[in-house]
Amino acid sequence: MNARSPVKRGYVRPLDLRRGQVEMAHGAGGRASAQLIEEIFLGAFDNPWLRQGNDGAVLTPVLTPGERLVMATDAHVISPLFFPGGDIGSLAVHGTLNDVAMSGARPLYLAASFILEEGFALADLKRIADSMGQAAREARVAIVTGDTKVVERDKGDGVFISTTGIGVVPAGIDTGGARARAGDVILLSGSIGEHGVAILSQRESLEFETQILSDSAALHELVAAMLAVVPGLRVLRDPTRGGLATTLNEIAGQSGVGMLLEEAAIPLQPQVEAACELLGLDPLYVANEGKLVAICAAADAEALLEVMRAHPLARDAAQIGRVVEDGHGFVQMQTRFGGRRVVDWLVGEQLPRIC
Repeated sequence: MNARSPVKRGYVRPLDLRRGQVEMAHGAGGRASAQLIEEIFLGAFDNPWLRQGNDGAVLTPVLTPGERLVMATDAHVISPLFFPGGDIGSLAVHGTLNDVAMSGARPLYLAASFILEEGFALADLKRIADSMGQAAREARVAIVTGDTKVVERDKGDGVFISTTGIGVVPAGIDTGGARARAGDVILLSGSIGEHGVAILSQRESLEFETQILSDSAALHELVAAMLAVVPGLRVLRDPTRGGLATTLNEIAGQSGVGMLLEEAAIPLQPQVEAACELLGLDPLYVANEGKLVAICAAADAEALLEVMRAHPLARDAAQIGRVVEDGHGFVQMQTRFGGRRVVDWLVGEQLPRIC
């Protein structure tokens, strides 16, 4: 996607944003492609870099000594495209911003790539683009470049979106997964499972007494507040696909430690717990899109929890366990009944197409 070749109104009619559909010509690189970009994407993402109309955005971030660049990329193939609490557009922004933020970085720019299916409704495409633009503006991040391709009818699934983010890690910050140490504590920013259950309920037309909304949100401002108080924070990670259990197993493996969780301490909304019981799901493995796991020294836990709970995205933050010595890297959980069980890696796919 770029802003070249603005459409001259004397040559083509405006897009029919009510009844129109994506056509193969919209991906051919000609006048129809330029029209699609101008009338849908430019209005949604408008910023000085995009308006330059080049194939790439020329960026000039100024780094101070010790600062580093971080880049993350993510593909989004969620079904359905619109769900309670969000859509594929806002999710594509939040997901990549959070990947950047988990490195302790301040996100700066995003790139976006769209694969559209012939016949996809232009009204839905505009709705998705507008949602992406709003999410990016709220996060104070610009979508500066991108690309659009069209595949034949029945060769796609409406729209797939890939986003790439760039950010800056401040000097002295390191939140990689290999830094957990025995004696550290494990913090969780809030209740788990909302995103995956919201997707499944929409997909299967399930109704519950209380609507379950996706927790999709950008977490970089929360991360910045946390690092301002505890710059020595050891590890940050967002528990997306595979849920909390898989995330903690990843960190345990990277750090060469074990973990002991307290089941009673893990925040879980009653309606999500009830839905998981009904559907035969373990909420520990259900995806989240607006939560983070933080591992810190025990001495820093109280201060970190205080700043987390002061932020609207982490009011229910809790200490859910501790890091222990374990050469096998096992994650275990103290159950509500007093016993222990191993919390292993996710095997197979519990919920496909959730992000």
